[in-house]
Amino acid sequence: MADNAPDRVHDLLIVGAGPVGLALALALKDAGLDIVLADARTREAVTRDPRDLALAHGTRLTLQRLGVWDALPRTAIEHIHISHQGGLGRTLIDAAEHDLPALGYVASAGALAAALRRAVDAAGIPVFDETEITNLAAGEDDVIASLAGAGRPTPTLRARLAACAEGGLRAGDPNVVEHDYGQHALIADVQVAGGHRHTAFERFTPQGPVALLPKGDNYALVHVSRPETADELLALDDAAYLARLQAHIGGRARLTGVGPRLRYPLVLRYRRSTIAQRTVWLGNAAQTLHPVAGQGFNLALRDVWALADTLLKAREAARQHSANTAAKPFDAGAPSVLASYASARGLDRLGTIRFTDTLVRVFSNDFGPLRHARGAALFALDLIPPLRNFVARRMMFGARAWP
Repeated sequence: MADNAPDRVHDLLIVGAGPVGLALALALKDAGLDIVLADARTREAVTRDPRDLALAHGTRLTLQRLGVWDALPRTAIEHIHISHQGGLGRTLIDAAEHDLPALGYVASAGALAAALRRAVDAAGIPVFDETEITNLAAGEDDVIASLAGAGRPTPTLRARLAACAEGGLRAGDPNVVEHDYGQHALIADVQVAGGHRHTAFERFTPQGPVALLPKGDNYALVHVSRPETADELLALDDAAYLARLQAHIGGRARLTGVGPRLRYPLVLRYRRSTIAQRTVWLGNAAQTLHPVAGQGFNLALRDVWALADTLLKAREAARQHSANTAAKPFDAGAPSVLASYASARGLDRLGTIRFTDTLVRVFSNDFGPLRHARGAALFALDLIPPLRNFVARRMMFGARAWP
């Protein structure tokens, strides 16, 4: 148990011990910072999270740097087949074309959290499970967190910086931009005859995309539709639903079974600014994106790496000035540090938000001229390798894909 005397001020409090918060702690494990994490959930709830994550190649590189990649069960995506319903045009993105072993991977959020948590525990960074942060009061010199729950070590914690990595995007918040897509996503595991051959399918329909992602020997399904259609699809028995799904996919894969179906509404929410006084928001606490193109967690991990890099550089600068007795000690929540982070992340963050939002708006409708333009765009991607290469790199690396 860490020493949490009332007068102790931690360098960094990470709110949320899911994959995003744990990755941030692990990225800073050798920085000599006083770090503590808190999460309202039990450890078991986090590490048994059944949600599937699409991990881009750039995310793989980051997880390798964090030392957890080899311990993570995952399924490689070597080919991505993109098409749209009701028109000609399709494109195929292939890992071999980019001299990569895979374009991306599919892993469960729980398995990733478990691998990261083991590494964080090994680094000796304290994590307070079943500890809810009920309030953050930011002041001139620190932020005071009010704690509740069975695992809380003290009623309050003080830190120079609070990094919020879970929750916090509330409807009606003036700092939050919100757009309801009028769509719901059904998620399920789907069995396929003959194996998936490490091929992912993204099929755009007027109601929304249908994605099949290789997972183990089968597929993870994300089926987007209007809310009333989702009601209808959930009411179908497995055989009837599978027939409807097969009609969407066509002959690209022969589906043989489907597991339990879950649904959730799709709403774009993002903070206008991800920083405030002694506070920074990351991951789903900063933005929640449409699942099209699977960019949500990949963007979050790029946020994490950039914040860690900013803190490490600021820490090193403070060390270099330590010989000056008048120099102030390192302050993780200093306005200059947060401003530097926000500046570094602006292009990639807003670019990714707009990229996914544009895909949804352009491909999720049945307007005739636009339908033909979509087909032409897919043909262009298939016929012009540099353009296809740019799109693939944008999905794998974010803004680093720009020349």
